[in-house]
Amino acid sequence: MFTVTRIFSDANGDSHFETKEIPLQEAGEIGLLSDALPVKNLIFREVVPAYDYDFHTAPQRQYIVLLDGEIEIETSLGDKRTFGPGEILLVEDTTGKGHKTRNLKPIRRKSLFITLP
Repeated sequence: MFTVTRIFSDANGDSHFETKEIPLQEAGEIGLLSDALPVKNLIFREVVPAYDYDFHTAPQRQYIVLLDGEIEIETSLGDKRTFGPGEILLVEDTTGKGHKTRNLKPIRRKSLFITLP
């Protein structure tokens, strides 16, 4: 299983966290694989050490794969979670009140955005 944290907006526009499990199936010598998922683009990203982005919505539905550093995300209801290297987010709060994101380590943080159709 792969664990993915989903960020989404409810009918009132408030953002929430949800944990999703992506099942894997045995694929022989190459290991375990998930089902294929359709994607649109892959975007490489780097942000400055002082990155602290106030409430915002996601520009599109996308996976974010954290490559290094550590971030804190806060929902519109004040729930906070910390994420580090190798963690995967599914950001779907494209409407509503959005979420905050800030670096917790003073480094130039790298991540991958995988946009969805």
